Amino acid sequence: MKITLINVGPTQDSYLKDGIAIFEKRIRHYITFEMKTLNEPKTIRNQPETVQKEMEGKLILAALEKVDRPVLLDVKGKQPDSLEFADFLRQSMNRGIKNLGFIIGGPYGFTDEIYRHVPEKLSMSSMTFSHQIIRLFFLEQLYRAFTIIKGEPYHHA
Repeated sequence: MKITLINVGPTQDSYLKDGIAIFEKRIRHYITFEMKTLNEPKTIRNQPETVQKEMEGKLILAALEKVDRPVLLDVKGKQPDSLEFADFLRQSMNRGIKNLGFIIGGPYGFTDEIYRHVPEKLSMSSMTFSHQIIRLFFLEQLYRAFTIIKGEPYHHA
């Protein structure tokens, strides 16, 4: 199975880039992983919120072409603990999913069209995090999940 993390716009802060690079390398020890950054038009931040979401939504839909099982990372989703998330990944692998895609939206979230197209949602927390920092948090949890699956000592419950 391949896991693709789709996110809107590049990661801005160097400390996030460094942390993301560390966990990307660790994750690739377990599975084929791709972090797909969708490049927005340079003028997008000058647009109203609804226009920004629409523009991002089109980019996201186009990026989902090769994803067998898309999952939105969204505050409205189910909140699994780390063991449940590991089980979710294990079940996806056992079901023969070829490309599991997790999607992080832009600063204003997703359009209704994206919610209709991708009904499956997971939440990292009931708190709101920036679309930049959640990338690092998600990758740490993805790494943690694979150490749980493999029975390695990283996770301490």
